[in-house]
Amino acid sequence: MTQSASHSIAVAASPQVCLEVITEVERYPQWICEIKEVKILARGDEGLPSRVFFRVGAMGRSVSYTLDYYYGSNPLRVAWRLMEGTLLRRLDGEYRFIPVPSDPSATDLHFRLEVDMLTKMPGFVTRRAEQRIINSAIDGVRNRAEQIAMLEAQI
Repeated sequence: MTQSASHSIAVAASPQVCLEVITEVERYPQWICEIKEVKILARGDEGLPSRVFFRVGAMGRSVSYTLDYYYGSNPLRVAWRLMEGTLLRRLDGEYRFIPVPSDPSATDLHFRLEVDMLTKMPGFVTRRAEQRIINSAIDGVRNRAEQIAMLEAQI
């Protein structure tokens, strides 16, 4: 059964900084503790990652998966789709970075995720895992983007 989650949060960094954080997938292990390994398998015409292998350690298990990334015509959107993985049938999602009209150094970050595990897990385990993923995905991006924005402001 596919589980869906979405969340939005305000970020004190520009949409471009948020986009840079998301597209630097090789740096994910620096700010997402569950990610143990990242390998960029292919890059698109713009040099952005288009196929990426991940190995994640969570709840005493190791899960690996490969995602294809899509950037489309909107540079403020990054979407991904599961190509293959252990324990996963589906891991699709997207980030959208909406500029705040009154503040060019702020972003409304929207996150959406759909997960379908190959094995059935108890509801409380699924909810706990879902909350960890959302927190890592949202809070991690926000914290990293705001950290970069503060460093850029000091220069």
